[in-house]
Amino acid sequence: MASHSDTLVVFFGATAGANGGKLGSDEREIILLVWQIVDLHEKKVGKLQRCLVKPDTLELTDQCKEETGLTLEDLVKAEPLDKVLQQFQQSVSSELKCLGRSSYTLCVNSPLVIRQALHPEASKKNLVLPECFFSFVDARKEFHKCCPNAGPVQKLELASMLEYVGLPAVSEQMMGVREVSSMVQLTLHILAEPYNHEFSCVETVKYKFDSGTCSKTEPVDSETVIRARGLPWQSSDQDIARFFKGLSIAKGGVALCLNAQGRRNGEALVRFINSEHRDLALERHKHHMGSRYIEVYKATGEEFLKIAGGTSNEVAQFLSKENQVIIRMRGLPFTATPQEVVSFLGTESPVTDGTEGLLFVKYPDGRPTGDAFVLFSCEEYAQNALKKHKQILGKRYIELFRSTAAEVQQVLNRYMSTPLISTLPPSPIVPVPVLASPSFLPAASSTRDCVRLRGLPYTAGIEDILEFMGEHTVDIKPHGVHMVLNQQGRPSGDAFIQMKSSDKAFMVAQKCHKKTMKDRYVEVFQCSTEEMSIVLMGGTLNRSGLSPPPCKLPCLSPPTAYAAFPTPPAILSEAALYQPPLLAAPRPPQTTTHSPAHTLAYYPPHPHLYMNMNMNYTAYYPSPPVSPSTVSYFAAPPGAMAAAVASQPHHAAAAASPVLPQPGALVRMQGLPYNTGVKDILSFFQGYQYAPDEYSGMVQMSEQARSLIQPKEWLCL
Repeated sequence: MASHSDTLVVFFGATAGANGGKLGSDEREIILLVWQIVDLHEKKVGKLQRCLVKPDTLELTDQCKEETGLTLEDLVKAEPLDKVLQQFQQSVSSELKCLGRSSYTLCVNSPLVIRQALHPEASKKNLVLPECFFSFVDARKEFHKCCPNAGPVQKLELASMLEYVGLPAVSEQMMGVREVSSMVQLTLHILAEPYNHEFSCVETVKYKFDSGTCSKTEPVDSETVIRARGLPWQSSDQDIARFFKGLSIAKGGVALCLNAQGRRNGEALVRFINSEHRDLALERHKHHMGSRYIEVYKATGEEFLKIAGGTSNEVAQFLSKENQVIIRMRGLPFTATPQEVVSFLGTESPVTDGTEGLLFVKYPDGRPTGDAFVLFSCEEYAQNALKKHKQILGKRYIELFRSTAAEVQQVLNRYMSTPLISTLPPSPIVPVPVLASPSFLPAASSTRDCVRLRGLPYTAGIEDILEFMGEHTVDIKPHGVHMVLNQQGRPSGDAFIQMKSSDKAFMVAQKCHKKTMKDRYVEVFQCSTEEMSIVLMGGTLNRSGLSPPPCKLPCLSPPTAYAAFPTPPAILSEAALYQPPLLAAPRPPQTTTHSPAHTLAYYPPHPHLYMNMNMNYTAYYPSPPVSPSTVSYFAAPPGAMAAAVASQPHHAAAAASPVLPQPGALVRMQGLPYNTGVKDILSFFQGYQYAPDEYSGMVQMSEQARSLIQPKEWLCL
C-alpha cells in the first residue's frame, strides 16, 4: 500500500483547453475535478464526486466542448478553484471518518493533472494547496510494476490496461467519470490475487526551490537542462522556480545568465532532477510570467556548468549558509568598506553574521569591481534592503536587486576568469626578420593550463614554490616554472607555472589560492600560456593588470650557464639589432673582434635563479622608452656582445645594417634644454669614448629637426 496512507483517492481533472497527453501545455484553467475513495484494506470504494470549476476566463476551446460536453452556461454557475478545493477536502475528510481511516494518497492516471495543471494554476492565483496535493501515485507506473510486459509506461492508456488484464471497458460517456471508474477497477484488480500489489512509489512535489552551489567538476546530464528566455530582468531564482511550479528542480539548479556588461540578459538555465521533469518543462514553452511569455528550449549540461559551476572556495564558503536570501549590490564606491555597506543597509535589514555576510567582487589583481553580494536571514530583511535601491552611498547611487547562488558563482567566475589582459597586442609589423624565440619559451595558447602565483615572498626559492604546490608538483610540465623579475632584476613576487592540463591548473588555483608561504598568503589564478608569454616577453605587472612588452624581442634568462641562440643568415646584424644603453662608467677601447658569419647573442647567467633544477626561470628586462619613429627597437645585450658590436669596423656595420648604420653606442637623451648646443652635450659626456664626427652629425640633424618636435615628444640622439 502507499507508504504513509491506508486509502487512495482516485483523482482526475480537465482544463478549458487541451486534455489527455497535452493537459496543461496550453496554460488553460481547470474546469472539472472528479474523485472517488478506495479503501486499500477492505477493498471498498466510496461515492464518486464530480465538481465543475469556474475559470477566471470564461472561454472553452471547441475540442474541450466536444470532449467534456460542457458549455459556458454550466461553468458560470460553478464555484472558483479555491472553493472547489475546500469542498474536496471536506468531502474526503468526511468519508475517511466514516471508514475509520486517517490518511490518504492521491492516485492519478498521469502526473499532468498535478504537475502541469493544478500546481501552476494555484501558483498564479496565489492559492495555498492542501498538503495532499504534494504527493501522489501514478496508476500507470503501478500497473507497469504488476504487468511489465504491457508496454512502456508512457504509452499505457486506461483502455489498453483494462484490456490487458481482461476487464471490460467502462461504458460511461461523461468525461471524468469514465476515467475515474476505469482507474478504480484497475486498482481493485491489482490489489487482489494473483497480483496482491502494494502502492509504494509515491511521487512528491517540492514545496520550495532549494538554492545551493554547483562545482565545475560535477557531472550534469544534458537531458535534464533547459534554457528559459524572455524573463523579466529582476526575476530571481525563486520566481523562475515558481514559473516551473509542480516540477522538481535540482538543488541550485537555476542559473541566471548575464550579458557582457554583467547584467541579466533575460535568460536562465534550469536543471531538473531527471529527464521526465525536463520534458514536462519543455511543454511550458510560451507560458506566461506576469505579462511576459517565456520561451523554453533544450540546453546542455556543459552550458549549465559554464554559468553555474563554482571555481572559488571563497564563494563556496559564502554560499554555505542555508536558506539565506541573496541581494546583489551594484555601483559601490571602490573605496567602500564592509562597515560602510552594513551602515548603508541600516538596522532594519541586518546582514547575516555582520560583515561575514558580505562578498565583494574583485578583479584577479584585487581591484574592486563595485559589485557585492549580501546575505539576509529572512525575506523581510531582504525587502527592507531593497528599499535602499538607488540611494546614495558616498557619491554614488547603489542598485540593489534579488540574486541567486548561481548568479554569485557566475559573477565571480566572470571576473576571476577574465584574461589578465583583455586584448592581446597585434603581431608587430617588422620589415625584416628578427631573432627566433628560444625553444624553451612556451608557445602562446588560449588554453588555460597555467597558473599565476601572486604575492610570493621576495626570498622565495624553488624549494619554497615546490613545497607550496605540494601534491600538485607532479603535474608541472618540464621547464614549466617561470619567475618574473622587476626592472632591477629582482624578484617581483610573481611567478607563472605551466601545468599538464587546464583541469590540473584549475585544481591548483582552487586548492592553493590564498595558502600561506613564509607568513604571506599567495594568490593563485588560472591563466593561459598566451597571457603568461606576454609577461615573460616584457609585459609589465601593475595595479591596472598587464601591459604589453615595450619591445618585440623576448629577453630571457638562460636555462643553463649561458643561453645562446643563433641568428638566421642574411638578417640584421648585432649592430642593427642592439643599441646599448648609456654606460655607467667610461668604456675602454675594445679590441675583441666578432665574426658576422657566426653571430650568437649571449645573455649573462643568473646563478641565483637555477639551483641545479631542470626548470627554466624566465625573467624580463624592459627596454628603455623609444622614439615613436624608431623602427624595431630592441633591448641591448650586455657584456661581451655589446663590446663585440661596438668594435666592428664602421664599413662592416654599415654594410650589414641598412637600418642603423652608425657604429658604437647609440643613446637617447630626453628633456634637453631648448638652447642646448653640441658643446653642452659633449661636455655632458666628458670622460666617455665616442666618435665626435658621428655624434656631431646626429646632433646637427636633431637641431635642424628641433623646430618640428613638440616639447613633450621623444628626442633620440
